[in-house]
Amino acid sequence: QVQLVESGGGLVQAGGSLRLSCAASGRTFSSYAVGWFRQVPGKEREFVAAISGSGGTTNYADSVKGRFTISRDNAKNTVYLRMNSLKPEDTAVYYCAARSIGWSTITARYDYWGQGTQVTVSS
Repeated sequence: QVQLVESGGGLVQAGGSLRLSCAASGRTFSSYAVGWFRQVPGKEREFVAAISGSGGTTNYADSVKGRFTISRDNAKNTVYLRMNSLKPEDTAVYYCAARSIGWSTITARYDYWGQGTQVTVSS
């Protein structure tokens, strides 16, 4: 069982930066791949970025490539999402999720989810 808690969301102006954190419980966190997803009201949750358990492999949605960076510190059981050059269209609730068998871009393949953190980018 893995419990995830996101933090770091907030209100930022366009062009600004935020760093989201996803803190996990459990002693085997390094065996879990973690993904970040986001959702706006009325739309499906969409993939943002993912990282393998070791941190050696990452993947990004085209919409955030070059602006967002996913990383992890397994000693702290934490995954980060650094978001630079934020745009109003990045406004959403951001969720982290974990799965034990490799990263995926597909929401349904993740077993554990956090409660989400709101990111609002003003123009």
